[in-house]
Amino acid sequence: MPWIGANIRWIMIVSRALTTTMIYAAIAPDAAAPASLMVLILPALTVVDARVAPRPAHEVVTSIDIAAPPERVWEDVVRFSDLAPPTEWLFRVGVAYPERARIEGTGVGAIRYCEFSTGAFVEPITEWRAPQRLAFDVTAQPPTMTELSPYRSMQPAHLRGYFRATQGQFDLLPLPGGGTRLIGTTRYDIQMYPQTYWSLLADAVVGRIHARVLRHIKALAEAP
Repeated sequence: MPWIGANIRWIMIVSRALTTTMIYAAIAPDAAAPASLMVLILPALTVVDARVAPRPAHEVVTSIDIAAPPERVWEDVVRFSDLAPPTEWLFRVGVAYPERARIEGTGVGAIRYCEFSTGAFVEPITEWRAPQRLAFDVTAQPPTMTELSPYRSMQPAHLRGYFRATQGQFDLLPLPGGGTRLIGTTRYDIQMYPQTYWSLLADAVVGRIHARVLRHIKALAEAP
């Protein structure tokens, strides 16, 4: 029956809005109250935005300065060991977080695997300029979060396909004194509306993921 499908769609929209309010509270507590208002107006905005808005590519860029030369940092960019368990509430409530990275092969065509708590991003290398730039496409990715459910093996359809990472890269810029500025970039598409609202959330989450990885690389590269 058509009305059943329509009702399920509205329920999913409101459910995602409620989840977003929780995530906003974790990222920026001051934004939780304004975000909660979106639960009331999001359904209407979703219909309008889905009909008229283009689907732009999105990009998040994050940087960190490291007291180690690019040659040393490069080794920990290509692959890195296990990160400590997250302390951020955002990740502890189910948002996927990076755990380690490994690579099979060397140079363009090698396959890098960035392993998250929900599975691995598959990243064929498209540019290998050691120790300056590592760039890659993303050809497969795991779920973006774990369903808050007692059934840990569930992979519900509403967690798939709305966020899709497409490309990433690391740039290593030499600094005076022998240090390195490491810049991480992620490009992604998002298929949720209104795009402006959801992209703000996605940018914030991707930024937190970047920070987690870059801090880990910094610690590894600066270790004696």
